[in-house]
Amino acid sequence: VMGTRPGSLDPGVLLFLMRERGMDAAALEDLLYKRSGLLGLSGLNADMRALEASDDPRARMAIDSFVYRLVQHTGAMAAALGGVDALVFTGGIGEHSALVRARVCTQLGWLGLALDGPANAANHPRISAPHSAIAALVIPADEEGVIARHVLSVLRG
Repeated sequence: VMGTRPGSLDPGVLLFLMRERGMDAAALEDLLYKRSGLLGLSGLNADMRALEASDDPRARMAIDSFVYRLVQHTGAMAAALGGVDALVFTGGIGEHSALVRARVCTQLGWLGLALDGPANAANHPRISAPHSAIAALVIPADEEGVIARHVLSVLRG
């Protein structure tokens, strides 16, 4: 689940929307790219900060769904990998939502992950407790910097 995109989706949903709701490709694209995710679930906003500040039950449901899917997919990846060394939070929500990080880390406690609550609340780079079996880190995203470095390396040959 993202701000306005649904994340994983059963392909049968698309067929249902086309057949039963008469949606064409343009309508599906608008729905899936601009009106789904946190916005579609809450009916309020795509911004996690606004949802966290809201007392509307739909906002809470959208946050719950986001956390559930994040834990579900992280657990599946951990199982496929045979464990993990670290859980890294990045991007807008990962960098700025202590609530989401706390809930995810708590639900992933079975991996041996222990959260350092004060470090998490203060947005420290390392938010796992010293005794945690795996690290939990907050690393700022830098997509523009990565793109610039790749372009520069290509230009230099």
